[in-house]
Amino acid sequence: QVQLVESGGGLVQPGGSLRLSCTASGSIFSANTLGWYRQAPGKQRELVLVARLTSSGSTDYADSVKGRFTISRDNAKNTLYLQMNSLKPEDTAVYYCNVAFNLIAYRGQGTQVTVSS
Repeated sequence: QVQLVESGGGLVQPGGSLRLSCTASGSIFSANTLGWYRQAPGKQRELVLVARLTSSGSTDYADSVKGRFTISRDNAKNTLYLQMNSLKPEDTAVYYCNVAFNLIAYRGQGTQVTVSS
């Protein structure tokens, strides 16, 4: 069982930056896939993939965040990151990290990101 805790969310003005962190209670070194998802306001049960990092090091990003967001990991700290730059109001959502080991996936409790002036 792996516990995931996200942090780093908050209120930021359009054009600003935030870095989200997802710290695992155990090692993420052997994870197959690590990712960030988000759920926008009013869209219950609709989780949208934001960014994904595989064990081979390849990355995928949603078209809406390409060039602005960067996913990375620090195995020594058992932490997954999401650097978010040039934030837009439409990036407002609850962000969740997800870590998958073969057929078992874990998700954190989420962190709120609000982009507003």
